[in-house]
Amino acid sequence: MRRLLPAVAALLAVLVLAGCGTTGKDAVVTGQEFQFVAPGGKTTILYDPPSSRSALPPLNGDSLLKPGTTIGTDDYEGKVLVVNIWGSWCGPCRAEAPDLEFALEQTGPQGVDMLGIDVRDDRAAATDFVTDRGLKYQSIFDPPGRTLAALSGYPRNTVPSTIVLDRQHRVAAVFLTRVQPSDLIPLLLRVAAEPPA
Repeated sequence: MRRLLPAVAALLAVLVLAGCGTTGKDAVVTGQEFQFVAPGGKTTILYDPPSSRSALPPLNGDSLLKPGTTIGTDDYEGKVLVVNIWGSWCGPCRAEAPDLEFALEQTGPQGVDMLGIDVRDDRAAATDFVTDRGLKYQSIFDPPGRTLAALSGYPRNTVPSTIVLDRQHRVAAVFLTRVQPSDLIPLLLRVAAEPPA
């Protein structure tokens, strides 16, 4: 009996750990508002097929470059939307920004747009970051991270991170690391080409 107990305990541990991992299908409840589930160490999570996706709640806040103006995901109705969480203080964000701009140039004609969410930042530093790099997409200025509070379970301390929304603003993918154009562009073209829901 004593030899059997460690084996049973090990089997239970494996079953519990297997239940913590997620695939795109397990990470959300279909038809519900998006709820992020810890991806078990994955940094890229794809939500396929499209029928398995859940809608992102509207995200909005003060415009970085136009203080006093509210911008948000609802301003991009019908577009495939890349939501990028960044900060001017973040080294990987500095490397990623030109790649995001390039991805937007390549996919914009197919109905793709981009919205940044600038977190834990100073407005002057963030403005310089955008203008120095010639970034054309808008950003929400959100130093305290209130905008991201609408995302149930989302790891708000993971910067940079990127959420790709399909045309119905359902979550198609999440990148919890710097995203590469070689990964992002094919995904955006595929999501843009999906038939209407």
